[in-house]
Amino acid sequence: MNADLLTLTQWLSPAFPVGGYAYSHGLETAISDGVVRDEASLQDWLTVVLTRGTGLADAVFLCRARAGDDVAQMARAMAPSRERLSEAETQGAAFVAAVNAMDGGDMPAMPLPVAVGVAARRLSLGDADVAALYLHAFASNLVSAAVRFVPLGQNAGQRVLAALHPVITDVAARASDMNIDQISGAAFGSDMASLRHETQEVRLFKT
Repeated sequence: MNADLLTLTQWLSPAFPVGGYAYSHGLETAISDGVVRDEASLQDWLTVVLTRGTGLADAVFLCRARAGDDVAQMARAMAPSRERLSEAETQGAAFVAAVNAMDGGDMPAMPLPVAVGVAARRLSLGDADVAALYLHAFASNLVSAAVRFVPLGQNAGQRVLAALHPVITDVAARASDMNIDQISGAAFGSDMASLRHETQEVRLFKT
């Protein structure tokens, strides 16, 4: 077993103190609106987010940061809403603080995908593998939010996550070959949900 793989798994696990459980990435609004209401609609929603929205963009930022590119400001600029920016910045700062505390480093705070990319420079893993595990953790967190808030059964949530494995693998492979100027977004429903969540009166999640 590669020790670096275990390190990355630890960084991306729910036990790592980044507070991911508090964020729904706008999914709470989609559930409230009835757009995401069952297993099939959750899988459709997450597929779009992964392939056309934050998933692909974050994976590219991660890979480019791992290659040594300075992409933190671009990642901030491409956040489509205040809550999305806060989600990336707050979790990124928590991730950096935890990694620094573990290894005595002084990595500065930056958005989460960039922070993971910078930290993962030391790991002997391929870019696509690092991006795939990052995307799996991202999708897992949103599935967990849906299981709690739709609500869905645990088994339904796991079926959705398993069905997304080929999607995650494909997005990670694409991202590892993309340049920063190739990033685009077309997950308009997700972006609008994140904007509308800012004024949603009853909220369980921060975003």
